[in-house]
Amino acid sequence: MSGYDRVVQPAAGDEALENHLGGDEAKNYRQYELDMVAPHVGRSMLEIGSGLGHFAEAFLPRLDRLVASDFDPYCVEQLKKRFAGRDDIDVLQFGLPTEIPIGDKVDTVVMMNVLEHIEEDVEALRSLAKVTVPGGRIIIWVPGYMQLYGDFDRKVGHVTRYTPATLRSTVSKAGLDIDVLKPINFLGGIAWWVAVRRGGVGYPDPRLVKIYDRTVVPLTRLIERFIRPPFGQTVFCVARVPE
Repeated sequence: MSGYDRVVQPAAGDEALENHLGGDEAKNYRQYELDMVAPHVGRSMLEIGSGLGHFAEAFLPRLDRLVASDFDPYCVEQLKKRFAGRDDIDVLQFGLPTEIPIGDKVDTVVMMNVLEHIEEDVEALRSLAKVTVPGGRIIIWVPGYMQLYGDFDRKVGHVTRYTPATLRSTVSKAGLDIDVLKPINFLGGIAWWVAVRRGGVGYPDPRLVKIYDRTVVPLTRLIERFIRPPFGQTVFCVARVPE
């Protein structure tokens, strides 16, 4: 079984899963994610690991078609409730790598904090490439740098944290081209190292998340407008399926 199949979820329930995904305490960070991803999204999107569907829902005004998916049965149930009655939205349950049970191919795949759960990451990307049109994009957002790996990563089932070099190798082995590949959230990386590695925190404190979201995230975004950081809490990649 892949690492994705062995994901350790928090206790099932809206509040627990919402906190796991950033929750109401991290609105600026969520907007940061959306603003990074949105320029690369086309008209049809498959999201891997949709959770409760908040992130995918934000793209609906620009999409003709959405395929939301998750491996967790609770999440799939909630996704079906959330998008009930929408003919332009499908909800699927599967773990990667696999033959994805999708009809027409999509022009965009989005996977936010998913690939790090999968031991067979190259095969997972190959599975996604098969359901993406030639020239389409696979957008990858993963935790960065093994120096930041700690108890939190183990608890939520992270197989690894990536660097730009290791993610480039994985993407290239899957036969994909690369449009964008860079570390982001430089100050977040420092804060994570202090809190999780040096401070021994096993799970982010919601109170600290709120402070971080209000102070560090806006400053990070300002800095990254002018400077490409040498490392970060996250590695961001836009891969492309060859024409």
